[in-house]
Amino acid sequence: MAADRFVGPLASAWREVGAARLEGLLLPPELALPVPPAQQRDVWAEPHLHGPTLAHLRAPAERARATPWPTPLASQYVRYHRDGDRDTYERQVFARQRRLTRAAVVAAVTLDEGWLDEIVDGVTLLCEQSSWCWPAHDDTRAVHGAVLPTVTDPYLDLGAGAVAAQLAWIDHLLGEPLDAYAPGLRARVRHEVDRRVLTPFTARRDWHWLGLDGDVHNWNPWIHGNVLVAALRLVDDQTRRAELVDLVVEGLDRYVAVLPADGAVDEGYEYWWNGACRALEALDILAHATGGALDGVPGDALRHTVAFPHRTHLGGAWYLNHADGAARPTTTPPWHALHRAARRVGDRDAQAHAAAHRRPDAPVAGAEQDLGRLLRALTDPGWVHAAAGGSPLPRDVWLPSTQVMLARRTAGSVEGLTLAAKGGHNGENHNHNDVGSVVVALNAVPVLVDAGRPTYTAQTFGPDRYGIWTMRSTWHNVPRVRATGQSPGRGFAARHVTHATDDTRAEVTMDIAAAYPRPDLRHWWRTARLERHSGRVVVVDVWELEPAVEPPPTHVHLLVAGQVRLGAGRAEVTALDGAGRVGLSWRPASAPCAATVRPIEDPMLFDVWGARLHRLEIDVTAFGPAGELVLTVEELPPHEAFLGGAP
Repeated sequence: MAADRFVGPLASAWREVGAARLEGLLLPPELALPVPPAQQRDVWAEPHLHGPTLAHLRAPAERARATPWPTPLASQYVRYHRDGDRDTYERQVFARQRRLTRAAVVAAVTLDEGWLDEIVDGVTLLCEQSSWCWPAHDDTRAVHGAVLPTVTDPYLDLGAGAVAAQLAWIDHLLGEPLDAYAPGLRARVRHEVDRRVLTPFTARRDWHWLGLDGDVHNWNPWIHGNVLVAALRLVDDQTRRAELVDLVVEGLDRYVAVLPADGAVDEGYEYWWNGACRALEALDILAHATGGALDGVPGDALRHTVAFPHRTHLGGAWYLNHADGAARPTTTPPWHALHRAARRVGDRDAQAHAAAHRRPDAPVAGAEQDLGRLLRALTDPGWVHAAAGGSPLPRDVWLPSTQVMLARRTAGSVEGLTLAAKGGHNGENHNHNDVGSVVVALNAVPVLVDAGRPTYTAQTFGPDRYGIWTMRSTWHNVPRVRATGQSPGRGFAARHVTHATDDTRAEVTMDIAAAYPRPDLRHWWRTARLERHSGRVVVVDVWELEPAVEPPPTHVHLLVAGQVRLGAGRAEVTALDGAGRVGLSWRPASAPCAATVRPIEDPMLFDVWGARLHRLEIDVTAFGPAGELVLTVEELPPHEAFLGGAP
């Protein structure tokens, strides 16, 4: 092993891993990917394939063939630099790739020349696309002063890696028919993937997503996994192929090394699928490509991260969201990838959670996932025939690395109130300023909520990120102290965090004062507790500030989804989705409360919350520099009056 090689869990588990060893281990390109090619008719002939999935793919593929291909335009690329819009261009890119993904499956089933023409057109369009990089990621402006792609200096980002892998899967699936039908196409694919992805991957080693500085995030396994697929299938020189795969293994090792032992992901549930899940998928492919020589899931972190999706599950379609994730994701995740990973590590709860989303008459996956994930789902009998069950819904979850708690009254049930709370710090990946925030769900549906994030624009990851309302602490369930919100940065963090749970309660306590840039804030202790016997949630705030003459106001904020009615010292919320009603009450009841309506116009947020959210602002200024506020949340019976009037 090279002296300067990074040694993480993978290198430690696989002694003497390196390019020289890999050169002798790697299966030849035509065998290296774990999906049978189209000429294997006992898999791909229509009677053998999952009928509902094929029907789900074929109908839109047929409709699309009668229309022009989606065309990403230069003017759309430029918009990112002009007005911050990245979504218009990306929608065209994704639509083009989804069309090609559907066509690839139908072509493999039929081997019809009309469908092969569709593949030839789609592949050639990708090869002629000026850039596979998404405009928000391209460094063309910083390096070249350009707002259009610099084709002589391609940037390797998520988009470029995804196209390279898609072309590699098509080459693997349909290479033999394409050689007979369109000689030269596969050579074009190899040329484009090499110049846009594989050569930049090896020639330039300052990519931020490599994590050489220790800052490793979901880009790392996402790109490395796609580079792995491209190298395994599209590189014929065994020495170069082994060198590429060796760099991928070292890169993945950096990601695995920073995963915490509890398997938590600070980017949250929605980003798990394109972070830790991508790492698990890459290792699965690597095990196949080496004939099982590099098998296994080294380290506790990888094994435990398989449980992360069900540990953050509120119930139904709802999840505990923090960072940039959505509380109710609108895209279908690759449940089959979780199911396969859970089988590998022997996590029956994670396997059950994935299988809970499997229905025999429903597609096993869709084109909204990438082609590799779709092909693996289609050819995995363990997933195709998985028996649906129920999600495990653990009673207590505590993730010490991110200081996230989730607690419900009874394991396996969404009934009543579920409490989640987080400590952590404000320098997390995809960070929101939310140290000390709580989420409360009724029958799995969030009532006290984290809004999530709106559609990505140039502002999202720019210097004015915290100008976006959903990122600021003033729109999370935390205090606003003397007119001051929390600040971003790792140093703005919870202190003295403790967690306790038993059959009577689950609670977390922390001092969140350090999350605020106020030297006059000595302490702000917050305790969030689920009382299991009563089913109530209690949040206790105890603060100590330095005395001041006429200080700015201090409020405790609550972001609420549903219909809200206010009364003296209390509020009533009718939850979304017909989940029921909750009553909020606080002591001292004399603390006045105002409500601000936040209209929702962004489509991503609208899909989750509807037309509006409400922020309740409980004013505790009058209680002085040292005081206490006790908030109680309880489920209300259907016909119980809470504010003195009819429910």
